[in-house]
This record gives sequence, structure tokens and C-alpha cells, in this order.
Amino acid sequence: MPKTLILTFIADDRPGLVKRVSQTVAESGGNWLDSRMAHLAGKFAGVAEIEIAESAIAQLDANLRALDTEGFQLVIEEAAGVAAPNGTMFEIELLGPDHPGILREIAHCLAERGVSVEDLETEIREAPHSGGTLFHARARVRAPEGLDDADLKDSLEILAGTLMVDIMVGKIL
Repeated sequence: MPKTLILTFIADDRPGLVKRVSQTVAESGGNWLDSRMAHLAGKFAGVAEIEIAESAIAQLDANLRALDTEGFQLVIEEAAGVAAPNGTMFEIELLGPDHPGILREIAHCLAERGVSVEDLETEIREAPHSGGTLFHARARVRAPEGLDDADLKDSLEILAGTLMVDIMVGKIL
């Protein structure tokens, strides 16, 4: 029976990193499923869902660990068997002057309401005409069943005023 593993990796950015990791997975009998990867501050980082026969896990682990000599840092974990999540999906987009604590405050607001972050991307942009920097975030989140949509939206909009950022919250149908 196949097992699902989660692989995370990071290395100094250079051409061929994805090729090297994906080749190692394939040569070990693994099937690359979902993944997310990004170049950040001179590093390249990724997280991937891998499906592989239980009998091939030890070989995959050994082959991936051999990449340590090429500058990779890796973590391999067996995926948790969880039921399909319930709840309502929302998209949140935020833009405003960058300052410490924006993400912390938004994450706190979501966690207090039992909202789970499914996908999150953040970036810093140059502000046109002002010479400062803007913080931009885009997230897909799952609100638990029973959470009032208006409560979530109102709470985030009040927080946006406090943080002096613009925020848009929309239900994903």
C-alpha cells in the first residue's frame, strides 16, 4: 500500500535544484504530487507531497539524505491521515505600509476564530511615489462550520483599520 510523505527542502539557490530533488524521488520509486516552491533571499525552499510504496521509503530516505553533501537541508515526514476538512473557504488580500507585526496580528485574529490558513503568500513591494515599502499578503483560509461570515469579515476590517492597511475578504464558492 502506498504511503504519503511530506518532503521539505532548502538550499542555496542555483540552477538544477528542482531537477536534482525530483530526479532523486523518481529514481527511488516515488511519485511527486502537490508542491510549493519559492526563491527567498538567496535560498530556494520547497515542500512536496510524495507518494511511495512503503517498502521503498527507506531507500528514498537514504537517497534524499545523500543530497546533504550537495548543500540541501531536508525534512521527511509521513503525512497525517486526516479527514477532508469542512468549513467555508475565504480569500483574503491585504496591502498597506510595511511595519512589524502585520502578519502576527492577522494570524492572531484568524486563530481566535478557529480559522485555518490553507495557503499564504506575502511579499514586500516598493510603494509608488512615497519611497517606502508596502506589505502585501494573499491567503486562502478555511473558516470552521458555524462561524458567522460577517463576524470574520468585520473582525478583519476592524483590525485593518488599526493596522492602517487595506483588506479584502471574499467567500470562495
